[in-house]
Amino acid sequence: VQQLLETGGDSVQAGGSLRLSCATSGFDYDKYCLGWFRQVPGKAREGVAYITPRNGAYSLPSLMDRFTASKDSATSTVYLEMNSLKPEDTAMYYCAATDQIYTCTTRPGPYKHWGKGTQVTVSS
Repeated sequence: VQQLLETGGDSVQAGGSLRLSCATSGFDYDKYCLGWFRQVPGKAREGVAYITPRNGAYSLPSLMDRFTASKDSATSTVYLEMNSLKPEDTAMYYCAATDQIYTCTTRPGPYKHWGKGTQVTVSS
């Protein structure tokens, strides 16, 4: 069974840091792109970062100085390191997996496997 479970969401003050974890099962990390997304009520889901099978990490240009994706294949865990958090980072954060590894992307459409999310709240 393929599963993803996010943890690490919390309420923090602006300027703080969080590391989100996504424990996965049933995924060969050599055959999947692993992405991080976020969503606030009433808005579309937004991709923030992904990591490729060859461990190439990509973050949205607007976030690349603060958000970094990484993975640990030995423990089947994906991470999102978030620094200098801002109130506008408040959202539900999701991890996801796609086997379309030649087009790793921040677009949600290609991702077929999703976790249930973890809430991040940043107060000013």
